[in-house]
Amino acid sequence: MLEDANNWIIALGGQYNVNPYVFAAIYVGAIPFFFASIAWLVKRARAGRSTVVPTMLAGFFFVSAYLYLAIFGQDIPLWVWLFLAALILYGAWSTIRDTRRKIAAAREELQD
Repeated sequence: MLEDANNWIIALGGQYNVNPYVFAAIYVGAIPFFFASIAWLVKRARAGRSTVVPTMLAGFFFVSAYLYLAIFGQDIPLWVWLFLAALILYGAWSTIRDTRRKIAAAREELQD
């Protein structure tokens, strides 16, 4: 059964010119860098410094696997792009909300 699933995943990757294991490696590998960027963003925001670079890095790491798909993928169905756009928009909104909460909590701690 696992071999059948693996063959199906590899076949899909071949159909769209994307190696699913490279996609997964980028996706999982970017997670620590994304969280490090968010931590750096919060630290700089607490210090009243510019957050442009850590914000841009966090955004890059957030979409890096999808960039791989966009650059190397071929004939990706429209529904996949719409689904990914919805995931990215929700993820961005959620991350912004949570980061703002962390910054506000850190500022409150500094004031106490």
